Amino acid sequence: MNNAKTTPVKISDVVLRDGHQSLIATRMRTEDMLPICAKLDAIGFHALEVWGGATFDACVRFLKEDPWERLTSLREALPNTPLQMLLRGQNLLGYRHYADDVVERFVARAADNGVDIFRVFDALNDLRNLETAMKAVKASGKHAQGTICYTVSPVHTLETYLEQARRLVDMGADSIAIKDMAGLLTPYATSELVAGLVEAVEVPVHLHAHATAGLASLCQLKAVEAGCRHIDTCNSAFANGTSHPSTEAMVAAFQGTPYDTGLDLVALKEIGDYFREVRKKYAAFESEYTREDVSVQIWQVPGGMMSNLANQMKEQNALGRIMDVFDEIPRVRADLGYPPLVTPTSQIVGTQAAMNVLTGERYKSITNEVKRYLLGGYGQPPAAVDEEVRRKAIGSEPVDEGRPADQLQPEMARLETEIGELAESEEDVLTFAMFPDLGRDFLKGRRDGTLVPEAIPAPSSGGGERPVSEGVPTEFVIDVHGESYEVQITGVGSGSGSKRRVYLTLDGMPEEVVFEAKNEFVQEGKSAGRAKASAPGHVTTSMPGNIVDVLVAEGDSVEAGQAVLITEAMKMETEVQSRIQGTVKAVHVAKGDRVTPGEVLVEIE
Repeated sequence: MNNAKTTPVKISDVVLRDGHQSLIATRMRTEDMLPICAKLDAIGFHALEVWGGATFDACVRFLKEDPWERLTSLREALPNTPLQMLLRGQNLLGYRHYADDVVERFVARAADNGVDIFRVFDALNDLRNLETAMKAVKASGKHAQGTICYTVSPVHTLETYLEQARRLVDMGADSIAIKDMAGLLTPYATSELVAGLVEAVEVPVHLHAHATAGLASLCQLKAVEAGCRHIDTCNSAFANGTSHPSTEAMVAAFQGTPYDTGLDLVALKEIGDYFREVRKKYAAFESEYTREDVSVQIWQVPGGMMSNLANQMKEQNALGRIMDVFDEIPRVRADLGYPPLVTPTSQIVGTQAAMNVLTGERYKSITNEVKRYLLGGYGQPPAAVDEEVRRKAIGSEPVDEGRPADQLQPEMARLETEIGELAESEEDVLTFAMFPDLGRDFLKGRRDGTLVPEAIPAPSSGGGERPVSEGVPTEFVIDVHGESYEVQITGVGSGSGSKRRVYLTLDGMPEEVVFEAKNEFVQEGKSAGRAKASAPGHVTTSMPGNIVDVLVAEGDSVEAGQAVLITEAMKMETEVQSRIQGTVKAVHVAKGDRVTPGEVLVEIE
């Protein structure tokens, strides 16, 4: 073996992005990254993934950090290592398609602020949605990595992936990445795919595989044997489970072989020791749903999607039905033409599956994103969609089969006008573009000096999962027979008289209890004392969430089936419709209110 040709494996470490996104809900703060950067920079990684995915969202929404400042700070602290980001093609870092001018400016500013390698993907593998971003990366003089989102279905074949790789190279891809976001690859499927890609294209092939099923390190070994020389790993402190194979483990695996990475295990261990201490700080964001679980091979549900669904079901007081949702996800995915489950399609499919289960009737309520998807708003599905589902969702509306962004007018000038003096730079305008409401609030808070990052909560005593979505439950410490318990209120029910029925998470287990409380005792942003829906004209919601828009006012006439509210849950919007024809008697909600199922939100008579 020692006489064999030396072809070392090159490693990109994802601890500063996908590692903490996968395991602690993207909560690691820049202040915990910078102290270890000098040691990371000295290792000799092929690249460090530092930006993209949910990091932009988490910085603005929770941490109250400027994501652009994070990027420039990391660039300064890591002068010798290429920096990599994940880019959702025409979606950039948001959840909709942006006009071409926004895509072009975002890529240009990201490149100027420090990104060297752009891993560009589309959730549907619709390469039309990569064209503008890939061209913009090439125009910036940076590395354009074309990405294949790996999934398993009747229509996703080896030849499908090989043809996609060839087309990506024709578009200017400097390398090809296999993105196994759900941990669906098996070792021998990896070997076959990598061998085919190495034969089909002349650019380097990279493997990005999540360890959800416990198979990713085996997949990387087989990939290397098949000709792959670039793998993504994560420092051991944030490795495995729904994250990635351990950097240290893979370095050790290849030591003394022709694939030897040449990286220093002692130095890597020191970095791991640092991050293990950092991880303790964020223990409250740990989740039982980010552990290794081979059931991903059954449901094809990425780990981050699992934890989001668990939180949503817990808010609904229906955590016991989460297995029904996991069973429903493959059925919804088939109905929608087998999209790979990656942002945003994972949210689209997962939320619809949850609604199908919780409403007791498949597609009784359909999210706006599913409707947009079926109208062609995200691109071409990999396979034909179920026509009955399409009919229920969009009726006879025409489906746009072109590139979705071709329907969008240039946006930058409008965005600059809308955000006005709150934006101090083009980067600020782009922050506003990604998340209009959040971005405006962030920029206003920065101007006014009122930005306050979320508090890092103490972990629960039972070590159970703590929901990390927006609207985190109220926590209390209660004493029972001399014992202290940390509890979380995960939903508010109704009760008679002065008694309130609430659902507590006690030592990690949901428990329904009744206790004496004043009527005004309601968590801020919760039900606000709304009555329970009991008549056909009482409009309510089937899922807990926030009010995005109120479409009617008192005195308005409405038709049966007319949308009167728009709610948001798990970043997905849903129209709430009137069940009867009549006149709006009262509206009990406003934009931004938190609502739960069963409450009267609008009264129609």
